[in-house]
Amino acid sequence: MDITIDTSALLAVCTNEAQKTRMVELTAGARLLAPVSVHSEIGNALSAMLKRERITLAQALACLAAYQQIPVRWLEVDLPKALTLAHQLNLYAYDAYLLACAQSTRSHLLTLDKALIRAAREVGVQTLEVYV
Repeated sequence: MDITIDTSALLAVCTNEAQKTRMVELTAGARLLAPVSVHSEIGNALSAMLKRERITLAQALACLAAYQQIPVRWLEVDLPKALTLAHQLNLYAYDAYLLACAQSTRSHLLTLDKALIRAAREVGVQTLEVYV
């Protein structure tokens, strides 16, 4: 099975959040996919945590090292398709990139973002549920 994974899910795994065990179970044996934009989102999220003093630089670097060990197939985004989805669903581009990726690969979406889950369902993208 192919799974499109977003930044929230990747960070939850890398920071050992409560959802980690369930996400590892859900993705066992699957091929993980993500738009290349996720790299920038990971960096942005970690820098925001540093700025807010929620983590130390050592913790951010450890998280980044864990992230780099996750085997993800990086995909380019169909920008016209993503822009259309962003307009249709009133989303930011980064969320639309994930939906476009999931649609084009016919993969399930793994995210912890409830608004993105709702948007995915509106356009027929199947989601994987993570319960704690």
